[in-house]
Amino acid sequence: MSNPHLSIVIPAYNEEALIEASVRRFVAYLSSTSRDWELLVVSDGSTDHTVEIVRSLAEAEPRVRLIDAPHGGKGAAVRRGMLEARGQWRFLSDADLSMPPEQVERFFDGPGGEPPFDVVIGSREAAGAQRFDEPWLRHFIGRAFNWTVRAVAVRGIQDTQCGFKLFSGAAAASVFPRQLLDGFAFDVEILFLARKAGFSVGEVPIDWQHYGDSKVSFANGALAFVDILRVRLNEVMGRYRGMERVQ
Repeated sequence: MSNPHLSIVIPAYNEEALIEASVRRFVAYLSSTSRDWELLVVSDGSTDHTVEIVRSLAEAEPRVRLIDAPHGGKGAAVRRGMLEARGQWRFLSDADLSMPPEQVERFFDGPGGEPPFDVVIGSREAAGAQRFDEPWLRHFIGRAFNWTVRAVAVRGIQDTQCGFKLFSGAAAASVFPRQLLDGFAFDVEILFLARKAGFSVGEVPIDWQHYGDSKVSFANGALAFVDILRVRLNEVMGRYRGMERVQ
């Protein structure tokens, strides 16, 4: 199948405990829609049974694709998936499905049932969004991080770090080849590059469920703060020069 309407990209690192249920849940949702679709799971050098589980699912459902990549970080896995995806629209989803798959429909709430922006961010802060079971300290750190993001790199976006984002094929083809960061702040860089290339970026509210086994740690959070500064430094040093919009 070439050029499906929607590609789902799920980065996965040692997700054997939940990847089968997550893929099956997404497949059930996608199969209930009228869209042509594909689902890509990018294993980021997993050392557990993630690859074997997804390979088995792909054998049963040819629209599921496995990319068995070397370990390079979440940003590297997302870049690989977005550039190998063929969809007119390409949706990034965390493996734990902290947002129900059915809420992908909220990203297509523009004129004619298409997305309202070139890059649509699932937001836990937009009016109408809901958060469930999030520890107050995680929420506080997240808001401090977002304040830093808005001050240094991407103004006007309330929730740059939510793991659910939709990109047009043109936006993905423009920004992901220029991505330099592979850590947890790669989202900030991608949104910065999208705006630099002239793509429209906006948020839609989602319902988000916190799960206690999140891979976000204090150390990763600290590195993410540093990476925000690296985005601004890369811009000052001209490393994003020549950023163009792909039509």
